[in-house]
Amino acid sequence: MSELSITTTQNVNINFQAASVGDRIVAQLLDLLVKAAYVIVVYFIFFYLIGLNEYLDGADNWSVMAVVMLFGLPVIFYSLVQESLMEGQTFGKKIMKIKVIKLDGYQAGFGDYLMRWLFRLIEISIGSGIIGLIAISLSSKNQRLGDMAAGTAVISLKNNININHTILQEIDADYVPTYPLVIKLSDNDARIIKETFESALKAKDFKLIYKLRQKIESVTGIKSQSDSDSEFMKTVLKDYNYYTRNMQ
Repeated sequence: MSELSITTTQNVNINFQAASVGDRIVAQLLDLLVKAAYVIVVYFIFFYLIGLNEYLDGADNWSVMAVVMLFGLPVIFYSLVQESLMEGQTFGKKIMKIKVIKLDGYQAGFGDYLMRWLFRLIEISIGSGIIGLIAISLSSKNQRLGDMAAGTAVISLKNNININHTILQEIDADYVPTYPLVIKLSDNDARIIKETFESALKAKDFKLIYKLRQKIESVTGIKSQSDSDSEFMKTVLKDYNYYTRNMQ
């Protein structure tokens, strides 16, 4: 797998492993199995048990097309809906431990997933995925055309980008968290916070640390008057480590 370096809006470099072509193909095949299972179940229930085909035999072409489109919508919008609801993953991607992210390190949004889905119609539907495969193979960031248009990439969540290995502060077994609201942060948020905090601390840029604290408080709703800015940052990262570790 090739390494993918992402520069965040805070000019922090984060290194990921780009998802391999093999992982992406297997994820696509797993998603295809889910779609096939859906089609089989729908056919069995509505056409075999209920006998909808008898109604369609006497219906006009527009009615037949409407019914087919209605049952086909979950298949057509499968990747768009799942990536939007599962933060860049489908069932296949989740099993293969790969995920769609923005090239700035933040979580991709609906517009990004929509752009990827629209290009999928060209890359996957036409030529059985050959266009997408060629684009990924030629791209230095393993991007297909949809990724290039949306400014996204697919990364591997295996091994060295595990959240517990890359983001968080070490904590003792008896550690007691202070700020439960840190769970409002995403993995990418915590990664960016850690990298920015460490860079600012090294440069003794305490003004940046203060601004970072303000941003965290505004996003999460955390309110604390007692900790210094640096101690606050360390506590937030330790608490995030605690809660994400215990949710796995």
